[in-house]
Amino acid sequence: MVAGRALVVGGALALLYNVLMIAGDWIGLHYAVTSAPTFVIMVLLGYWAHSTWTFKGAERSGAAFGRYVLVALANLPLSLAGLFVFVDLAGLPVPIASPIVTVLMFVANLLGNRWALRAGRASPGATPGRSADRRPGARPDSGAG
Repeated sequence: MVAGRALVVGGALALLYNVLMIAGDWIGLHYAVTSAPTFVIMVLLGYWAHSTWTFKGAERSGAAFGRYVLVALANLPLSLAGLFVFVDLAGLPVPIASPIVTVLMFVANLLGNRWALRAGRASPGATPGRSADRRPGARPDSGAG
């Protein structure tokens, strides 16, 4: 039921993202400026939520977090481009444009996060922040990994 958990987490994160982006607009910040702190908040919360609940058994390590950040970094210019199209070119206000961009990016995020967290591929001995040694013949207590 990964899709159901992804919808719950993705929905909650999308709601928070839009609240932050719209709040930035309301206080007079350009959407590009608001995107920076929003990005950091979303990456931290998103990694935690997806790696602990959406993709049960996901690899939780520095490498997995790095891949998750790469996916998020790939999304950032796409999000800004979408906002540019809807706000600057189409003339929509941010409170309308931001949710449209969010919906358009949902599928890309789901696929990218699944790759980033290598869902279902974590070793039984992996712990948060550390991967188990996957070398053939490696002993769990070898200290490698």
